This record gives sequence, C-alpha cells and structure tokens, in this order.
Amino acid sequence: MAKLKNGPLLIFLSAICFSTGGLFTKLLPWQALSIGSGRCILSTILIGCFMASQKHKLVFNKTVFFGGLCLCGTVTFYVMANKMTTAANAIVLQYSAPIFIILFMWLFFHNRPGKLDLAACCIVLGGIVLFFVDSLDGGGMAGNLIALLSGICYALVCMLNTFPGGDPMSSVFLGHLMSAVIGLPSLAQETDFSASAIGCILILGIFQLGLGYILFTKGLENTQPISASLISTIEPILNPILVSLFYGEKITWLAILGAVIVICAVMVYNVMKTKQAQKKVAG
Repeated sequence: MAKLKNGPLLIFLSAICFSTGGLFTKLLPWQALSIGSGRCILSTILIGCFMASQKHKLVFNKTVFFGGLCLCGTVTFYVMANKMTTAANAIVLQYSAPIFIILFMWLFFHNRPGKLDLAACCIVLGGIVLFFVDSLDGGGMAGNLIALLSGICYALVCMLNTFPGGDPMSSVFLGHLMSAVIGLPSLAQETDFSASAIGCILILGIFQLGLGYILFTKGLENTQPISASLISTIEPILNPILVSLFYGEKITWLAILGAVIVICAVMVYNVMKTKQAQKKVAG
C-alpha cells in the first residue's frame, strides 16, 4: 500500500467500498447511532493497526482535531440520513461536496471561483433543489438536510491536505473514534445480534468504512481535493443501484432527475477543470 502512488486509483477503489454503505445500513435493524458506533469501533481498530504497520505516528493538533470532527460528522450524518431518507438522496446530497469545496477554498484561501466554478455551483444547487421539492410529499426533508450536512463535512475532509499541520490519517482515526464513542449509549441498548446483523456490521466496519477510508486517505496524498471528491462518481451511482436491487427501495422521478443533474454536472466540471489545468501546464 505504501508503495502504491496512484492516488486517483485508490480514491476510485475507496468509492467501491463506500458504495456498499447504503445497502447494509438499510439491512441492519439498528438505530443510526448504534450502526455508527458499531462500524466505527471496527474501523478504528483496523485503521489503528494499519497506522502501526506503516509506522505512522498519531499526530494531534488543532488541524487534525478539526479534521477528525469533520470526519465524525461525515460518517455520523450519513448513517442518520440513510435511515431517514432514501439511499439515493443520502449519497447524492453528500456528493454535493465539490460545491462546498469551491466555496471553502474561496473563504479560507481567497481562491475566487471562476465562471466555470460558479456555473457548476448553480447547476448542482438546482439539482439539489429537486431533492427537497420531492421530500415535501415524501416526508424526507429532515433526512435530506442531514445528508447535506454530511456533504459539507465531507468537503472539509477532502481538504485535509490543504491545511497547515494536517495529517489525514490521524484525522480519520480520531474521527472514527469520536463516532464510535458518540453512539455507544445507543449501541448498548440494541438487542438484535443475529448472524445477519453481525454480518452487516462487520462488512460496514471492516470493508465499507475501514478499508474504504484507508484507501481514500492514501489516495488523498497524490490527488487534488476537488478531483478526490469527483473521482468518487461511482459511489452515488452504484450505492442506490445496490439498494434498489437487494432492498427494493424505489427512487422517485424527481430524485432521479436531481441525481442525474448533480452527477453529470460534477463530472463535466471535473473534465473541464482538468483540461484547463493541462492548458496552463502546456502554456
């Protein structure tokens, strides 16, 4: 792992792991905070072992702690949203992260957005509006809002390498530890520890979250923030497909339209930004 330098490939593989989250969260009959705690206990152990094997010392400073809080928000809000709205809504609204990265880069680093950035923001926001119009009848407004909060936190996670003193792996470890602790009271009240429940939490903790974030964090070392969030396009596409196939959850036409707008907009934006960067290098 340490010798593998293809950051975009690692980000892509992490998206495959992450995409299983919606299905197994739906299948697991636990409360959201219980699921968050259970899977984060497992992922914290796995990530801690990985850091030890790589002789990666735990760094603790304000930046790392802030990153940990953002990561905790990302994983906790995502599970909550999955229980309160459709898997498609939860993951696509989280996928709005690139727009928040543009805004945060402007606020924190004074990188003013260009016309392409602003156009992408407007189009993606238009797609997001469709999710909330749809939720007025479907009753998923609160879940959609929480999913959007997960997207805001995820944007900050994608920026961990841009802040002075940042150490993404330490932030991921602390963030998962925080989420594990927050949900412990809820986990202690669960009574269903059947084979299927244990199987779901093992997949969520070890494969979906633990391995997913190890791949993601290593990929961040050689991938730009916006690209890191956009390469993960496979997640919001595969996630609801898995839930629809194996859980039977239906997706409304307005939500599908909103998803198509958001995903297509960020994909086109990524391609055009890459071309712009190549022209600057060539010039």
